[in-house]
Amino acid sequence: MAVAVESLLTPEILRPARYLGNEVGAVHKPWDSAIVRWSLTYPEVYEVGASNLGHIILYSIINAQPRQLCDRAYLPAPDLAQKLRQTQTPLFAVESRRSLLEFDILGFSLSYELGATNILEMLDLAGIPLTWQERNGTNFPLIFAGGQTATSNPEPYAEFFDFIVLGDGEELLPEIGLILEEGKQTGLSREALLLDLAQVPGVYVPQFYDMAPDGSVAPNRSEVPHRILRRVAVPIPAYSIGLVPYVETVHDRLTVEIRRGCTRGCRFCQPGMLTRPARDVAPEAVIEAIEDGMRATGYNEFSLLSLSCSDYLALPAVGMEIKNRLKDENISLSLPSQRVDRFDENIANILGGNRPMSLTFAPEAGTQRLRDIINKGLTNEELLRGVKTAWQQGWDKVKLYFMIGLPGETDADVIGIVETLDWLRRECSARGRRRLDFNVTISNFTPKPHTPFQWHSVSTTEFARKQELLRSAFRELRGIKANFTDVRISAMEDFVGRGDRRLSAVVRRAWELGAGMDAWWESLDKAFGAWTQAIAEAGLDWKYRQVEDGEWNIFAADEEIGGYRLPDCSKPLPWDHLDTGIDKQWLHDDLKRALEAAVVPDCSFEGCSHCGVCSVDFGHNVVVPPPSIPHFIGHFKPNQERVQRLRVWYGKQGDMALVSHLDLLRLFDRIVRRASLPISFTGGFHPSPRIMPANALSLGHTSSGEIVDFELAQSVDVEDFRQRLATHLPADLPIYRVEAVDLKQPSATALLERATYEIQVELGLGEDHEADAVTHPVINAVSHPGQPQVLPQVLNWQNWVQQVLNQTECWIDRTTKSGKVIPTNLRDRLFELELVAAGETGATLRYLGSCKNDGTMLRPHEMVILLERVMAQPLRLTRVHRVQLELAEVVSEAPKALEAPEAPQD
Repeated sequence: MAVAVESLLTPEILRPARYLGNEVGAVHKPWDSAIVRWSLTYPEVYEVGASNLGHIILYSIINAQPRQLCDRAYLPAPDLAQKLRQTQTPLFAVESRRSLLEFDILGFSLSYELGATNILEMLDLAGIPLTWQERNGTNFPLIFAGGQTATSNPEPYAEFFDFIVLGDGEELLPEIGLILEEGKQTGLSREALLLDLAQVPGVYVPQFYDMAPDGSVAPNRSEVPHRILRRVAVPIPAYSIGLVPYVETVHDRLTVEIRRGCTRGCRFCQPGMLTRPARDVAPEAVIEAIEDGMRATGYNEFSLLSLSCSDYLALPAVGMEIKNRLKDENISLSLPSQRVDRFDENIANILGGNRPMSLTFAPEAGTQRLRDIINKGLTNEELLRGVKTAWQQGWDKVKLYFMIGLPGETDADVIGIVETLDWLRRECSARGRRRLDFNVTISNFTPKPHTPFQWHSVSTTEFARKQELLRSAFRELRGIKANFTDVRISAMEDFVGRGDRRLSAVVRRAWELGAGMDAWWESLDKAFGAWTQAIAEAGLDWKYRQVEDGEWNIFAADEEIGGYRLPDCSKPLPWDHLDTGIDKQWLHDDLKRALEAAVVPDCSFEGCSHCGVCSVDFGHNVVVPPPSIPHFIGHFKPNQERVQRLRVWYGKQGDMALVSHLDLLRLFDRIVRRASLPISFTGGFHPSPRIMPANALSLGHTSSGEIVDFELAQSVDVEDFRQRLATHLPADLPIYRVEAVDLKQPSATALLERATYEIQVELGLGEDHEADAVTHPVINAVSHPGQPQVLPQVLNWQNWVQQVLNQTECWIDRTTKSGKVIPTNLRDRLFELELVAAGETGATLRYLGSCKNDGTMLRPHEMVILLERVMAQPLRLTRVHRVQLELAEVVSEAPKALEAPEAPQD
């Protein structure tokens, strides 16, 4: 049964459009047509989850399966979460708007150590017990997790999940779906179903395994494997073409994966170890996915995704081909952090243009010695060449990432970060041009499972000392903006990320005490306090203290290299039962090589490093040789020619009323691109399409009278334009009329004069009215002394309307954005007012008022003020509908008569 979302999603909810489930690309399968019903539940706010590529790919893949249905749910923002609890409404999936309790299976993405508290929040909001023990023997949905953190070490979260998927899910999730379908049809019990799932490679069912006192994990029944295999899949770029949200997301662009896995062998990097082997995508598949995706989505930006984009040897050719094909469409390319040693003029050309993207490199360490220890494979000469190329190609600011606390690090290595930046700034300077500036992020190294550095720790005191050392050195350096990661967050990531099953109680208690992702940013002290209290209550403060002191409990002084203590590799780790393909002894040996500053080559391009991953189970490296780079035909040049102006009258109804004005403009931009309409662009550094709405409609208001002007660079038949636009517009944005307008006329924005509104009001000061009172303080100035508490049964609305019309003035004080107070007579701005319908406690009224973009307008809440002044009673505005916008008439000037020249004077 669908949840009454309409009563929850009101304008008072921040960005309500993120909960509508009506995006382009959203799949709405009939509920009864599916045997197995999934909900991919992302434990972060919508803006993060809806732009996550893995989330989009898996959503598309599951919905492509017969008899399977996949909806989505996201962590609600605090305002909606509070409303759900107040109304006792369960958390819902956005497409079907059904409670999560009604689904067969819920999948969570666990990609960050401290994100598990958000999962508990979502389960609690859905009314689902938090642990598998509480759910056993019931009809609650199966709860599982995937993602990088779940794959690396699921033990701290094992109590919360019925099963965990390890590795890539493209093939694994459809296999799970088939087992669920068969189990549902044959009536398998929950335990029997989980036992079947445990036979699938890549599925880990924690309840079939026990933890020993030393932290190791072993099966408690013979039917399940001793070690669980990580799954590996080949990337499929076509599935990247998915959702196009109406609201702006964190990564508001089309993202296409070009390479999965990395074999660089950076010793600190967990993704580089957990995603081996490397698998290149065929350049033709990438080009096709991008071109099809840009046409289907209407995005003006795309991103190529890989752990190391520049190691995709076809990058310059693919990027240049796409750049050339989409040259006339104001489309830009962005890349995540890339290898500075591979950055050259070819990559600069595909990134540059009218809107050059920010550039990010990650040297990680400030000295050559330390870069060799971490196996970064980057020399000072390569670092300078890449950064200098960026500066020569027009970038005046570059982002750089460094880490402190790495094994073998000395104070000289820490200061080396500052010295390296100073050296790069000096080298990137020339007469007549400013030096290159840097935005620098200094992270605290956090050891991760399944890496050569998984046995290493640094004390929080040492981190704080090194941060202060850097801050002091940065004060002497200009052109550098440095950001530091909070030491407390790093300590908690370390403690949870390398923990065992005992930490489930800590995670749950931390959530109960208010810890959550939002709390880290809004009140870090409170969040950190919640975690430390939870640790103490669980009796594990001794274990956390070891992390604070930099003494991880599995260290043993059995071997030393260069004065550094090495761990005993034979001692068990909480994640040893997970088979990632990389041999644990190899990791230990690579730690020895690290402390000797020995570099291991990248096995994708040089000899095998013998890590053990290449096999029948995991496959081998797939490297596509670089194709020839097409000739660069130049950057986008905006077509500023104005050939035709088309004026569109349209409505904004239903769910689209909850889409903000800025989001609506972004929607129009994408629709023009999807419809291949020849829009004209403005000039300047950031050219934008000439799409000019007459006036912004407030969030939550509906309308049947909106106006927007489109200026085109080529003439288009009016009916053809209307059909192409209507094809791509949502049904709740109907087009009523389109007509050609003389380009010499003022725009609709300039001609706007008046607007007709239909409003519904009710007696009584409610929550909506209180919100208006905060925004418009004049409402609070209306006093009603001695008013009776019992309202009359029949109200003379028509009499009050007439009293308003009989007035000549109604003054309020308006405050401008600059804080200036301007007395305003609202009555001067009201032209017509009529009663449409009336009841005992409310009425529907229609009014015609000023509506000019210079601020001369009568807003609906101000119409309420006019009524309140004559009624001497508070009103609550419950609905607003804009019926019509009226434009001033344009009077064409008659051509002046030609005058005969004066006769010459004698």
